[in-house]
Amino acid sequence: MFEERIEIRTPDGIVDGVLFGPEGKGRSPGVIHLTDVGGIRPAPLEMARRQAEQGYIVLVPNAFYRTGRPPLFDFKPDFADARTMKRFGELSGPLTPEAMTRDASSYVDFLAAHAAVSTSSMGVVGYCFSGAMALRSAAARPDRIRAAASFHGGGLYTDTPQSPHFVLSRVKARLYFGHAVHDRSMPQDAIDNLDRALEAWAGNHESEVYEGAYHGWTVPDSPTYNEPQAERAFVKLKELFANAL
Repeated sequence: MFEERIEIRTPDGIVDGVLFGPEGKGRSPGVIHLTDVGGIRPAPLEMARRQAEQGYIVLVPNAFYRTGRPPLFDFKPDFADARTMKRFGELSGPLTPEAMTRDASSYVDFLAAHAAVSTSSMGVVGYCFSGAMALRSAAARPDRIRAAASFHGGGLYTDTPQSPHFVLSRVKARLYFGHAVHDRSMPQDAIDNLDRALEAWAGNHESEVYEGAYHGWTVPDSPTYNEPQAERAFVKLKELFANAL
């Protein structure tokens, strides 16, 4: 397994990140792993490394490069704390839908140009805040992205004109949504509305709630980490990529 620190030039600046992949396997499909708002750190890097062990070239970009480089927090985040929410706003604020679209295209182009990446189908996965980014990435590059997944993604369906679900008409990928229970960032009525939008879209998709799993359950350093449900999520992601890429 190789691990490389990389930089990607984008229209908005230079993205730092990490690239994982199997050694000596020839060309492999590319996958974009978008971290939660905590950014690049040991826990999501281990998750990305595990994806790469399945036979993928996995890019972990610092999606919050407009604000800073890791570590993105100089204190332990606590989402009940005002300081954490202020930092969350600083990190997420620059990531407008338009910025996400530009970044997604840059990530895809970087992977497509890499010698170890097969230039056909790619996948993307997002966690928490970046679940919506994964969906927007699939819409931004339907020519490449054939599978997209979101785990405990927030704000996937809202009543605003910029709701992520409006990009579904541009998506050609298989989609998977794994939702948390009692998630303030994606309550049950929003899940129901997203499910109706997915049915109207009529593409290949699956959406389910993980019983007993709370927001952040897939990430090992999260206080809500649920190992059995995290393992089930990993299997779902593995199946999605195996069937689509």
